[in-house]
Amino acid sequence: MDFGLVLQTDPPASRVISLMKRAERNGFTHGWTFDSAVLWQEPFVVYSQILANTTTLKVGPMVTNPGTRTWEVTASTFATLNDMYGNRTVCGIGRGDSAMRVAGRKPNTLARLGEAIDVIRDLAEGREAEVDGQRMRLPWVRDGKLPVWMAAYGPKALALTGRKADGFILQLADPFLTEWMVKAVRNAAAEAGRDPDSVTICVAAPAYVGDDLAHAREQCRWFGGMVGNHVADLVSRYGDHSGMVSEALTEYIKGREGYDYSHHGRAGNPSTDFVPDEIVDRFCLLGPPEAHIEKLRALRDLGVDQFAVYDMHDAQETTIDAYGAEIIPALGD
Repeated sequence: MDFGLVLQTDPPASRVISLMKRAERNGFTHGWTFDSAVLWQEPFVVYSQILANTTTLKVGPMVTNPGTRTWEVTASTFATLNDMYGNRTVCGIGRGDSAMRVAGRKPNTLARLGEAIDVIRDLAEGREAEVDGQRMRLPWVRDGKLPVWMAAYGPKALALTGRKADGFILQLADPFLTEWMVKAVRNAAAEAGRDPDSVTICVAAPAYVGDDLAHAREQCRWFGGMVGNHVADLVSRYGDHSGMVSEALTEYIKGREGYDYSHHGRAGNPSTDFVPDEIVDRFCLLGPPEAHIEKLRALRDLGVDQFAVYDMHDAQETTIDAYGAEIIPALGD
């Protein structure tokens, strides 16, 4: 199993770079960041410095979207980083939640997202693609490689992931939901004539190593609110008793009263009071190293290829070091 580190690009960028260097030293293979231009600093600028200060770490957004930048700009940015540092980027992409809504726009449609996945990958790898009716290619790209991993929760998005994406990003670490969603993605891949096992599975969630569970829960409760924000979209689209969305997702958001993006992805988010301890425990990895190892082995057995640690809490360095010293080595068996 591979391991990734997920951060927000809060200033100073030097701290983000330092934490990513620490992650690589501790055996992490991927460095991810949020991508929301109004809320945080521009990640692609920071990626250049992360890549320059690491050796093998692969970097990318978790996640970008088809609406913030034009597709040829996104592709060219990835291709430039790859040309400079040797194909060490991954394009995590989704419909766009905070990036679009904070700017007063609606998230992209799945149809637009599916088209963008093909175009961005083709352009970044040197092939011709059509953007807004115009055929184009990046003539300077040589031996470019850009895996595109899609974030998804709902049935239509999971199906699109299976048909189009090189990887699936699932932003929660509940084994029951992971099994259900991975199966949906792999079934869609098979129906599209693809090898289901060719889709890389990445589970991303907060991890907090320590014995004080009450404190760990409070540091990670924000994640249930972030997931709940996506679930609320699904409920509005499908209904909470449609059978299209698992009740394990829909039940806990009944107490949700809105969402404040100024606290998005941050410990102490006041928009997450509705999230019960049970959901925090199910969606996150909390407790001593043994508890993390046990849950990660269960996820690995379900086909998960990478666990990406959301490291937005008050124990960033100690979490990275604990994973490097005890947890990552245990998952190599």
